[in-house]
Amino acid sequence: MSEVKIILPDNSERSYAAGTTLGEAVKQLSNSLAKKVLAAEVDGELTDLREAVKDGSHVSFLTFEQQGGKDTLRHSASHIMAQAIKRLWPEAQLAIGPAIENGFYYDIDMEHVLVPEDLAKIEAEMQKIVKANFPIEKEVISREEALKLFKEKNEAYKVELIEDLPADAEISMYRQGEFLDLCAGPHVASTGKVKAFKLQSLAGAYWRGDEKNKMLQRIYGTAFEKKEELEEYLHLLEEAARRDHRKLGKELGLFVIKEQGPGFPFFLPKGMALRNELENFWREVHHDFDYEEVRTPIILNRQLWEQSGHWFHYRENMYTTMIDEEDYAIKPMNCPGSILVYQNDMHSYRDFPIRMAELGLVHRHELSGALHGLFRVRSFTQDDAHVFMLPSQIKEELIKVIELFDRIYSQFGLTYTVELSTKPDNAMGDDAIWEAATNALREAIEEKQIPYQINEGDGAFYGPKLDFHIRDSIGRTWQCGTIQLDMNLPERFQMEYIGEDGQKHQPIMIHRACFGSMERFIGILIEHYAGAFPTWLAPVQVKILPISEKHVEYAKKLRDAFKKSYIRVELDDRSEKIGYKIRQAQMEKVPYMLVVGDKEEQDGTVAVRSRLEGEKGAVKWEDFLADILKEAKERK
Repeated sequence: MSEVKIILPDNSERSYAAGTTLGEAVKQLSNSLAKKVLAAEVDGELTDLREAVKDGSHVSFLTFEQQGGKDTLRHSASHIMAQAIKRLWPEAQLAIGPAIENGFYYDIDMEHVLVPEDLAKIEAEMQKIVKANFPIEKEVISREEALKLFKEKNEAYKVELIEDLPADAEISMYRQGEFLDLCAGPHVASTGKVKAFKLQSLAGAYWRGDEKNKMLQRIYGTAFEKKEELEEYLHLLEEAARRDHRKLGKELGLFVIKEQGPGFPFFLPKGMALRNELENFWREVHHDFDYEEVRTPIILNRQLWEQSGHWFHYRENMYTTMIDEEDYAIKPMNCPGSILVYQNDMHSYRDFPIRMAELGLVHRHELSGALHGLFRVRSFTQDDAHVFMLPSQIKEELIKVIELFDRIYSQFGLTYTVELSTKPDNAMGDDAIWEAATNALREAIEEKQIPYQINEGDGAFYGPKLDFHIRDSIGRTWQCGTIQLDMNLPERFQMEYIGEDGQKHQPIMIHRACFGSMERFIGILIEHYAGAFPTWLAPVQVKILPISEKHVEYAKKLRDAFKKSYIRVELDDRSEKIGYKIRQAQMEKVPYMLVVGDKEEQDGTVAVRSRLEGEKGAVKWEDFLADILKEAKERK
């Protein structure tokens, strides 16, 4: 009997009899592993365990720990949901039901309009299917047979999908009990493997995403290998909903988005207090790292955007206008403006590195359906910077930028991971320049001993980049910072400096943003802190609460003294009971409440109540002021 060999992730080889399936192969490797494995990755492709091993292939066996394993379990969950729906509403027509990030969905066409109460009925039927532990079996038939079969089943959407395939295509289907579905797979071995699932929500979705097609009903759900993991995930969703920056932004009076400007946020006074503190911190850090601040115009002419390449690579996201019968664009990025600032003077090699920072307002068109609070807007401020340098300074400057990022993120208790994004399909410039730039980024991140992953083909059109994904207090990740090394725009703009040899040369350029977008970063911080900001960032740092009307004058004296020292303070002089005022201040997440009555006024003290520590007792008001000034200065 002939043998086939496979290569495992550690580069070891294993031999099997020809015709051995991947599922049988993993059993021969380890029975305990076989119980956990849900699918395989063969030469980079997600593959069903029912497939035969291929000679010379690179094979990884996937458990729920890997994304491919998660996707396989969740895809099987979508089939179980579809089977349950067909049992409850036999007339339903099925469209598609893929696994997605953190879950799955299935699109359904039927007369019955689903309501949230129906989800419990579907879940109950799914439980019966799981308990039955039907084997999930793969079947392959011809295209002609598949068309006949699904026409008989009155599954019009499946028929349309099959008709799009070549005439000689082999059609794969998966059967579990009485249920048969058109599917490329992979799937878990049986329905009993899907033990922990939850149907979450209903939505509408156009067939194939085309608004000219019929609107279908979409059911979203998620599935995990263990019940404990599902419960933990659902708790995370509840916590995320509690922290939603749109909800907290409204409750805390930070920002609003009006119907007169969808995607264009308005920052309210308290939101501006928070934003100004962030900008002050940003300026301090950039001063320490030897940046100079610039500001460039919001509108520049078409010729500039053609020269930069944005007009050809980014035109659909740009807002344009006509001035004096000439095309202009509102800037979607700051880099061309910074290049013009650079070109304002002739530079010598002695000037480098030149570090320019800008809080630059940019505009990018987003579809209305994609807008989301401060996370996805049409107008935002990039905390942008551009570093112009000699080729010999590349690694040193990249390391300095990484150190700047680390200082900023650590201030907020944010950890991060890094991705190295390489040349995209729409890239400008030749391969040699791209390779040199990519290697420089790799060497810098490795010298800092920071782990990273490769993100193939996701670089900017003008250069490769390092993307920083920060992790918040409840474990979610957000892509914020980016460092892009660019050797193309200096060439396109014919940027020059005079070298040691007296000749003209082109500098190298770094594009980088740490917050990414001030608006988005503020949204992230709102959720990271659940609106309970540290004292230095809090929109209102102190709330003074007089016990009765006769204590208001003393409270006003304190407020004026605090304001003079630039403490953000409010006075609650309403004719309400002190307990009510304290609860209100706690709901507003104010770090410190100062209760003042007869004794405090007589002694020149304040009764301090901390948001975190509760009652702290009476202290001289001057001592409290000194303490909070120190706390704010030290950014605590």
